[in-house]
Amino acid sequence: MFAGGTALSNEWRTANRDSANLAPNAATTKEAILQVYAARTYGWRGIVGVRTWIAAKPFNATSYTVYQVIGWRAQNGGSVLLVSTDIPDRYWFGNRPELISDLRGDDVDDVIKRVVDIIDLYPYSNTYRMYPGPNSNTFTAWVGRLIPELKLDLPPTAIGKDYLGDKLIAKAPSGTGFQFSVLGLLGLLAGVEEGIEINLAGLTFGIDPLDLALKLPAIGRIAPQPHAKN
Repeated sequence: MFAGGTALSNEWRTANRDSANLAPNAATTKEAILQVYAARTYGWRGIVGVRTWIAAKPFNATSYTVYQVIGWRAQNGGSVLLVSTDIPDRYWFGNRPELISDLRGDDVDDVIKRVVDIIDLYPYSNTYRMYPGPNSNTFTAWVGRLIPELKLDLPPTAIGKDYLGDKLIAKAPSGTGFQFSVLGLLGLLAGVEEGIEINLAGLTFGIDPLDLALKLPAIGRIAPQPHAKN
């Protein structure tokens, strides 16, 4: 469950964008790392939703590459997909990120390579809609469906994760089940990682027996244990 609140009182120009000290220091860590983060969105939207992004560091690399979708980049026809060398665990304009997937070790370099290989295939790189998608969460869920090693159980507050475009049926973002969705507004998901989720008007209600968690709109996950997958 996210407890950081929103950045309603912060000006975006001066809001905290520092590291949350969740990611290993790339300069002193040799192993390959692939992580997914979520943080409450800036302003009033953070009351109900989070945005998500992916960070990767191959073996022996001394910096992270961050993969994310940023809506304002769609202005003037630009690509919303941003791939850049960056701090992996930045506060999102005052809102502390939460680590939701964490892969490390010898086999992770191969997984990172597959992420790199598919990024340019993202079908909505020139389209952004805050609701019901495609947005930053649509992108992360899309990657999760193609990279099941992430076991990506996105927060119920990740509005847009269920947007499938003109498709009605797809793998669950974790790759451990399937979902039915009508434009991200109405649907049903069942997966080993996610449990059972019902999507009503873009809002997720669900139960995750694996983590003994409830999933609720705006509130997020209510569970007795940490959630990051590895």
